[in-house]
Amino acid sequence: MRCYYCGHLESKVVDSRSAEDGTAIRRRRECLQCGKRFTTYEKIECVPIIVIKKDGSRQSYDREKLQRGILNSCANRPVPLEEIDGILDGIETEIHNSLAREVSSVQIGQMVMDRLRLIDEVAYVRFASVYKQFKDIESFKEELERMSR
Repeated sequence: MRCYYCGHLESKVVDSRSAEDGTAIRRRRECLQCGKRFTTYEKIECVPIIVIKKDGSRQSYDREKLQRGILNSCANRPVPLEEIDGILDGIETEIHNSLAREVSSVQIGQMVMDRLRLIDEVAYVRFASVYKQFKDIESFKEELERMSR
């Protein structure tokens, strides 16, 4: 870390503590050349997720929007809110771990369906019916047959 006063590149950390409600670390440093002390802050850099919609437009990922869709699918079903939060956390972790800055809405929809299918089949069918926009009853039947296999 470059010294604020003399520009020297070497310093030692004298004190570290949590700052900003645990979202940063405050470090007191001492320059090894001039001996003066200065403060630095270290924060996690959050890379925003950009969602590529089916029409090609881009928008920021919105957890609440995805949560509403999942909640609607799980309405009147025995799916605890903790499970829904787990689905959302798992999807966000998978996206961040992929190191991709952009992800398609199709990929996100598939991730939701994969997880919902394991938790509640009715919620899965509800989500799939909106997500896949079935054109007619035949395409809906095909999906149900695929599910039952």
